[in-house]
Amino acid sequence: MKTEISKLNLKQIIQQALKEDIGSGDITTNFTVDKNKIVTAEIIAKDDGILAGSDVVKMVFQYLDPKVNVNFKIKDGERFKSKQVIAQITGKAQALLSGERTALNFLCRLSGIASLTRKFVDKISDTKAKILDTRKTTPLLRDLEKYAVRVGGGYNHRMGLYDMMLVKDNHIKIAGGITQAIKKAQKYNKNKLPIEVETKNLNEVKQALALNVSIIMLDNMNLRQIAQAVKLVKGKAKLEVSGGVNLKNVRKIAKTGVDYISVGAITHSAPIVDMSMKIK
Repeated sequence: MKTEISKLNLKQIIQQALKEDIGSGDITTNFTVDKNKIVTAEIIAKDDGILAGSDVVKMVFQYLDPKVNVNFKIKDGERFKSKQVIAQITGKAQALLSGERTALNFLCRLSGIASLTRKFVDKISDTKAKILDTRKTTPLLRDLEKYAVRVGGGYNHRMGLYDMMLVKDNHIKIAGGITQAIKKAQKYNKNKLPIEVETKNLNEVKQALALNVSIIMLDNMNLRQIAQAVKLVKGKAKLEVSGGVNLKNVRKIAKTGVDYISVGAITHSAPIVDMSMKIK
């Protein structure tokens, strides 16, 4: 599975994040710490979790001082325990102190997403279903948050409005119905992008199936409806369940035989995995 982050996007994000925090200068650090002082610090976990964002941390510190050495003890995607030393950082004290909060904010947030994603993935590991994310991401951080989903074992749905057609309820209302909306989408689909359609009942599933779409989304359907949809479609299109998915019901949903389960919570509601940086 591809897990790389776009380096160009990442550099721009880090620049803006540091500008937001440091602004015209870290006045406390600049006035109290010798600019040539070299120190070593450790990043220590305060929770259990899955690591994500190590490259981001390195780029934050090395943006402030290219000579900073950041050595992570584990790789992205690996588990860690509370009180475990995650990384050791050596370099100019001013760079470490000025970059500390920005680096930890990224690391805690991304590790939180990866950790919650892994919980969902582990729940359905013996089924064919895959956990998908959504576009419910923090503005401008989508690339990073979707990276964390991949690190946690999940899969990315569409990255934006440009790489896949998803005909949702509002499109259907404006177009005058599922058939009208899908036919218009197919007519202008010059690049042969996958077309997915959102359905709310079995009648809409039948309409979508007759139009040969790639994926049919079962939106907020109950387990009985989902199971009926699986029997109705018989593998002629991929099925995605969306809406109301949580750790308590995700396994039951997966056992119905659907292909995908999208979970907005893994990005919009993932709690951070807390960590701290301590000077040795």
